[in-house]
Amino acid sequence: MQFLESSLVELITQTATNLPPDVRAAMAAAGRDEKPNTQAAQALNIIFSNVDMAAEDEGPICQDTGMPTFYVNTPVGVNQLVIKKAIRAAVAEATRRGKLRPNSVDSLTGKNSGDNLGPGTPVIHFEQWENDEIEVKLILKGGGCENKNIQYSLPANLEHLGRADRNIEGVRKCLLHAVWQAQGQGCAPGALGVCIGSDRAHGYDVAKEQLFRTLDDTNPDPVLAELEATVLAEANKLGVGAMGFGGGVSLIGCKVAAANRLPASFFVSVAYECWAFRRLGIRLSATDGAITNWLYRDPSRPVEKMTQGEGFPLTGREVVLTAPVTEAQVRALKVGDIVLITGEMYTGRDAVHAHLMKNPPPVDLNGAVLYHCGPVMLQEPTPSGEAKWTVKAAGPTTSIREEPYQADVIGRYGVRAVIGKGGMGPKTLAALKEHGAVYLNGIGGAAQFYARTIKEVLDVNLFEFGVPEAMWHLRVEGFPAIVTMDSHGNSLHADVLEATGDALAELQTV
Repeated sequence: MQFLESSLVELITQTATNLPPDVRAAMAAAGRDEKPNTQAAQALNIIFSNVDMAAEDEGPICQDTGMPTFYVNTPVGVNQLVIKKAIRAAVAEATRRGKLRPNSVDSLTGKNSGDNLGPGTPVIHFEQWENDEIEVKLILKGGGCENKNIQYSLPANLEHLGRADRNIEGVRKCLLHAVWQAQGQGCAPGALGVCIGSDRAHGYDVAKEQLFRTLDDTNPDPVLAELEATVLAEANKLGVGAMGFGGGVSLIGCKVAAANRLPASFFVSVAYECWAFRRLGIRLSATDGAITNWLYRDPSRPVEKMTQGEGFPLTGREVVLTAPVTEAQVRALKVGDIVLITGEMYTGRDAVHAHLMKNPPPVDLNGAVLYHCGPVMLQEPTPSGEAKWTVKAAGPTTSIREEPYQADVIGRYGVRAVIGKGGMGPKTLAALKEHGAVYLNGIGGAAQFYARTIKEVLDVNLFEFGVPEAMWHLRVEGFPAIVTMDSHGNSLHADVLEATGDALAELQTV
């Protein structure tokens, strides 16, 4: 099995950096269907540029490379312990190369292992089959969309939809609600993997397995096929749109399985997947571990570019912000403005925000731009022989996790601009108005696009929190984002949530 580990490293690399053809096709259709010159269309332009950049440079499509989850089918007699050891070695090597972000965190101490290995990581599922080759499928599902997974226990009362009973109609309501509740926090347009039935734990497993179906397939069960088509069509009437900005395309796929259940239980388990739908597979020789065939992609076929034209076209109406930012500059901004940031910014995620509630910041945050981002970083040698940090991927993370802290951080330390995705809540909105600050929505998953706007890593603080959670000091040029919460009490996220809730209510009955 001399080629096994290298084959698995190649699987991880291609999964993290090269969007599958069926997902590319679905996203391209979304771009054609979206109304031009809207915020959703602008978001899709950045997404398409990012997909092309990631494939060209073999860089992570999204900086959150998720929980590596492998599904392995082996012939009878193949030593699964050897395969497990090779998978672990390949994950560590891919992390060292910057294809995976170190994402394995001790749940008790908060310490990052640094190599994506630890109790429970990576996740590996084994099955035997009557075939003479080994099959390995991999899905990289990030935390933003993983947090929008949802499970329903029917009967239930659903917001805007009323009662959902134990039948297909009740399931339909659950799936529409699942799309609505994800909004931009799940990096729409997304896809659903669904299990009707089973128990609580296995239902989620079956739901995630449905994400290995191609988006253009047809369910062999006619009842489920009709349900999938109905949900896909109706979800795209909600108006969630790309990144939750409002728009015509909110869902690119819906894949449903049914499993037997206990008489007392009726679960509907939903695995929500973002647009950065990263899953691939390989067939391997059982004698030497060499790749014999790829699943979902044909490596001999050239990868078609998604970007048509210049990617993210500038209109001349963009507002240029040079950090540090003044209150007057922030007060002049309003929801819908596109800003281009030049200057210095700091990253800060969950650990940094919790730290700032009890400790002063290690840097001066007065007038600062604070970026909710956990980048992929590598130390690389310079011509002088010194090691220098370089940014390999750097898109925004979901901001709502910082809602318990953000208002205090703004008020105490003078932060003027916060960048993230998915928006924040009423406490933060009130702080923006009171102190003169603004929330800027980046495009979730666009890790290569934003990495190219970062010209230099100036410093790093709080490195003891691990690479994703450290406070990185960056110099950027032309970093684009959209004002979605301003200092006048306006929130695009609240407006879209209300409008899509009304649209959801109109789909209460069919």
